[in-house]
Amino acid sequence: MAQLGLALSGGGARGIAHLGVLTALEELQLPVVRMAGVSSGAIASVFYAAGFPPREILRLLLTTNVFRLTRPAFSRFGLLHLDAVEQLLARHLGVGLKFEDLRLPVTLVATDLIAGESVYFDSGLLLPPLLASSAVPIVYRPVEFQGRQLVDGGLLNNLPVEPLLGHNNLRVVGVHCNPVNHEARIPNFRRLIERTLHLAINANTAARKSQCQLLLEPPELRHYRPLSYKRGPELFDIGYRYTLSQATALRALIDD
Repeated sequence: MAQLGLALSGGGARGIAHLGVLTALEELQLPVVRMAGVSSGAIASVFYAAGFPPREILRLLLTTNVFRLTRPAFSRFGLLHLDAVEQLLARHLGVGLKFEDLRLPVTLVATDLIAGESVYFDSGLLLPPLLASSAVPIVYRPVEFQGRQLVDGGLLNNLPVEPLLGHNNLRVVGVHCNPVNHEARIPNFRRLIERTLHLAINANTAARKSQCQLLLEPPELRHYRPLSYKRGPELFDIGYRYTLSQATALRALIDD
């Protein structure tokens, strides 16, 4: 029987849908043995591989004031510090947690601003790559790690299938939480920025979607914005229900 490898995209609050996907896969008793994640998908994959049940991850998120985690930096590199985010992650995961401590192999992707390339992390200290993978350019200061200036991996690769390719008996399932809303309205400058970033990042996923044996992309997510954290239960439910609706296709993958 084949096993599943999940590539989890970024998408801000829409990434909460990943937790619903993971819950549904557990209920369907489908074997997930390897994961790769970026940005919000990186956070979901690390917490899950560290042993946190998806509903517990959702509870932690809903009891956290996301906006209080943002402290102005006013530097030439970004507007916000990641200090509070780092402290929160360290409190739940531990400062010294390593990739090797996780119960599943996980690969995280970040973007090297200087080299202009994606960088993959799957060994050693986990917290710095996790922070880097989620550091939205301009908004957050880059994370300095291993001599690199690192920012959000979704800038160049928002569906990291590469670490999952080439493994025997592994079926690659992409979970993409950024479907384009073709009826979107752009009433102000903030929405213009959101739309521009959305389209630019989506452009780097097209070829990667074709490398997945199955793509999970809940269409309902197109109605949600990247900062809709207060609607977390709805986003969780969308990922959950959509994955259950794909049960036949998922089972066919591992039986093939």
